Amino acid sequence: MLSVVPTPIGNRQDITLRAVEVLKSADLIAAEDTRHSGLLLQYLGIKKPFLSLHGHNESFRCDDVADRIASGTHVALITDAGMPGISDPGYRLIKTCIDRALPVSVLPGPSAVLTALVGSGFPCDRFFFGGFLPVKSGRRANELTSAAARGETSIYFESPHRILKTLAALNEICPQRRVCIARELTKKFEEYRRDTPSALLEHFEKHPPKGEITIVIPTESTSAIVDKDSEIEP
Repeated sequence: MLSVVPTPIGNRQDITLRAVEVLKSADLIAAEDTRHSGLLLQYLGIKKPFLSLHGHNESFRCDDVADRIASGTHVALITDAGMPGISDPGYRLIKTCIDRALPVSVLPGPSAVLTALVGSGFPCDRFFFGGFLPVKSGRRANELTSAAARGETSIYFESPHRILKTLAALNEICPQRRVCIARELTKKFEEYRRDTPSALLEHFEKHPPKGEITIVIPTESTSAIVDKDSEIEP
């Protein structure tokens, strides 16, 4: 069996009881970064053999892992943080197992996408997740333009090294739109900032951000509602 096990996105205490049980019962753990995951398992008091499965080797290692599962090995798939397959390795292995009619069990668990969406205070009934924003400025601007025009909330991951360029682009595309920057979710220095792109740009120019960043962009109609209530926003 392949067990897909989400891991905490920051706070180790967010690991579920079921996830711990599965990791303890697995014969082999396929991890994005064995050193990083080794620290988590050490924290949980679990000792298991590791196999690396990351973006550079997943395409040619899937059949080997699937062969082990077919022979009776229980493999637990984890990534550095959150749900495997969501902007992380895992999709190819899961698809390989499904194509070969091998049993796959997916555990629910932490996700920066949903955490940031709910914490933003923007509508959660319909949303679009676009993964990491494009690195090239032209493609990034096109993607942000599409986000500003959507009829649902848009969510993206972004690097702290590019957040200023992204906010500058948003300031050109939708200067009056209030967006949310969610940073270091579940960690000690967790931060949600909800403001216009120019105000956020000014803040982060003075306070260069660190850690993982999630951007939440509401629809234009939602932004107008939030602006109306901005005086009472915490």
